[in-house]
Amino acid sequence: MTQHIGIVACSAEGAALCYKTICVEGAGLLGPHAHPEVSLHTHSLADYVERLDRGDRAGVAELMLSSAHKLARAGADFLICPDNTIHQAISFVLPHSPLPWLHIAEVVAAEAKTRGYRKLGITGTRWLIDSEVYPEKIEAQGLAWLRPTDAERDETDRIIMDELVQGVFRPEAVAVYQRVMARMRDAGCDAVVLGCTEIPLIMNDGNSPLPTLDSTRLLARAALRRAVTGASGR
Repeated sequence: MTQHIGIVACSAEGAALCYKTICVEGAGLLGPHAHPEVSLHTHSLADYVERLDRGDRAGVAELMLSSAHKLARAGADFLICPDNTIHQAISFVLPHSPLPWLHIAEVVAAEAKTRGYRKLGITGTRWLIDSEVYPEKIEAQGLAWLRPTDAERDETDRIIMDELVQGVFRPEAVAVYQRVMARMRDAGCDAVVLGCTEIPLIMNDGNSPLPTLDSTRLLARAALRRAVTGASGR
């Protein structure tokens, strides 16, 4: 028996990639065509954006908890959220959650430590870049980090929100991310966090100037391992 994975979704493209990874890579652990039971719930992305724009982390948490309770009623054993940005509300969520969670930034930072990286560039939405979601978890692993410049943050955020979450993937967007990652490499980073779950749709180890830490797939794989082994912990 495997555990039932509950996905608290936010943006469609990232959530879809996470779900697909669980289903496709489940076969490697469980046999042909097999994967754990998965349920997904999402509120409208517009509801999240409205709360993020006004800095209402408690309001973001309310949406996440609403999904959490629905997934608990659907039979989920634990929860994941394939959205880095809204993890800034996780401290409001955990005390009231009906189920345990895997934290996406904890998963990524632990993987970085395992791979022997020392300094990580962080990419993502402007809300994520301006938050402590990744710095806190990276520092807990004894690693250093680097944010984009303000101009880089604004341009990559525009690509995420105006293009990637809409399913629009352009070569020009790849070029922007390559420039940002090359500057991070030159500033001493030895890997880069793809800290929006849509960024892996255009960036990977094949086209990045730095080794990538794919938050979407790393979270999905951690969920798979937990579902199969029943390992505990938030």
